[in-house]
Amino acid sequence: MSSLQQSLELIKRGCEEILLESELIEKLKQDRPLRIKAGFDPTAPDLHLGHTVLINKLRQFQDLGHEVMFLIGDFTGMIGDPTGKNSTRPPLTRDEVIENARSYEEQIFKILEPDKTLVMFNSSWMNGMSAAELIQLAARHTVARMLERDDFHKRYTSGTAIAIHEFLYPLIQGYDSVAMKADIELGGTDQKFNLLVGRELQKQYGQEPQVVITMPILEGLDGVQKMSKSLGNYIGISDPPAEMFGKLMSVSDELMWRYLELLSFRPLSEIRAWQGEVEEGANPRDVKIRMAEELVGRFHGHAAAVKAHEEFVSRFRYGALPEELPRVELTIEGDALPIANLLKDAGLTASTSEALRMLKQGAVRIDGERVTDRTIRVPGGSTHVVQVGKRRVAEVVLKAA
Repeated sequence: MSSLQQSLELIKRGCEEILLESELIEKLKQDRPLRIKAGFDPTAPDLHLGHTVLINKLRQFQDLGHEVMFLIGDFTGMIGDPTGKNSTRPPLTRDEVIENARSYEEQIFKILEPDKTLVMFNSSWMNGMSAAELIQLAARHTVARMLERDDFHKRYTSGTAIAIHEFLYPLIQGYDSVAMKADIELGGTDQKFNLLVGRELQKQYGQEPQVVITMPILEGLDGVQKMSKSLGNYIGISDPPAEMFGKLMSVSDELMWRYLELLSFRPLSEIRAWQGEVEEGANPRDVKIRMAEELVGRFHGHAAAVKAHEEFVSRFRYGALPEELPRVELTIEGDALPIANLLKDAGLTASTSEALRMLKQGAVRIDGERVTDRTIRVPGGSTHVVQVGKRRVAEVVLKAA
């Protein structure tokens, strides 16, 4: 396999779409470091594994010898990204933007190589743009084109207000590509419209248009909705090692393979081999442990990952998990199952009344953590090690009907 083919294979791993692949190949043939752009609005101080899908791809470009430009949208953050929103998003204050941006810089270098990363702020050029220049930029796009964007179109047809400043967001994001002279821009699938605006503006400013690479949106721990701190289904890269390890172990067997493709740096050939082993009867829990150790090790170091694994095991009263943990698969109606029903349906208690009694007594543990709240509902699409008393324990897989 040629070096060009190898580079293309690595770049395409996990990608949703490349626009245009033929242009990407031509850029790679130029045999020079390409300028790779990815922008992040500092809307929250903490990054989670969903954000790292994009950052991992940036690291792969670094490994191929290209220059990564990590753009912190401190100017656009004060507009508020309308992407996917059904109402006007409140802008951040300048102080919030500065604090969150500082946190981003600290976190991204757990993945990216600092000496190969150029951290940029779009206020560098936007603060110097006059009102007349901003109007000239706005003249390069039409309202009709803006309304082609799905979220704007839905809001317009439903009569929901769209503020004028929201139309400026895609334009400024696109202009960032002009200011940065980007060869390639990465973004989530929900950013496709904005990324293409960048291509169009570069053409209008006489630049070679950037290649657009979209990455999938990572599902959260529930396996259904995108990973989000507001939904509580996230794994933060600053989570303590033991907490991160436990959350990763709760990922469903099906979702585990997607996490490995998008988050792991292990070769796809190795991951495919693991899939084959599981299909032949190997315990998927062993693969999940490898995944958890790799990701915890990336953000906290190898020693912390080993310790987190040991703590995960030792949290169970046995002092260690049984070698052959009984596995129970439950198909549930709706998006979650009440904890008492889970215990009964998994055969860990004889009835829901016994389940409620065991919860009250503090005899129930989920993933090693004691559970006493009888109102808890366990989401579908998740896998948990559930223990009742000293001798009843099982790996319970919740599948949606």
